[in-house]
Amino acid sequence: MKVLLAEDMHMVRGALVALLRLEPDIEVVAEVADGDKIVPMALVHQPDVAVIDIDLPGVDGLTATAELRRKVPDCQSLILTSLGRPGTFRRALAAGARGFILKDAPPDQLACAIRRVAQGERVVDPELALAAWDSGDNPLTERETEVLKIAGDGADAAEIAGRLFLSVGTVRNYLTAAVTKLGARNRLDAVRIAREAGWV
Repeated sequence: MKVLLAEDMHMVRGALVALLRLEPDIEVVAEVADGDKIVPMALVHQPDVAVIDIDLPGVDGLTATAELRRKVPDCQSLILTSLGRPGTFRRALAAGARGFILKDAPPDQLACAIRRVAQGERVVDPELALAAWDSGDNPLTERETEVLKIAGDGADAAEIAGRLFLSVGTVRNYLTAAVTKLGARNRLDAVRIAREAGWV
């Protein structure tokens, strides 16, 4: 089966390619470091499975997964990440990923997961699935999440307003609502809570 690998860390990507080359039924037909190259390479190589890291330069892995599902529907996505958070897991499933495994899983699990995902099965770390089941849904609106994410990058209200074409007062209202909904002490605490839950 043909595999596309999206991982921005060169050493990790090289190790994964070397590992998969040991499997007689798996061929890595493309490897990319940027999220915005996933769909173009998938259109060219038509892989059966795309193994995608979440944190990629350009387009993030979850956005790329959703786009891949629309433009190359025969290619199944397997998220490989160090971010084992319930919110991130739920976002991956919503984006259309068929599997979600952690980078610290035993090496033989990756090849097994690729085979299962290629056959249309879902592959999920059992502990992560239970954690997602037990955790609550994201209480933030899409706009509150977007504002909080940018705030988490260090932007102040004026900069956020400029980037999102909103007034400074509207941005402050979104930030206040996020802080209140998350039961946070302040905006930095709200960012921390949302990141730990995998919501931003």
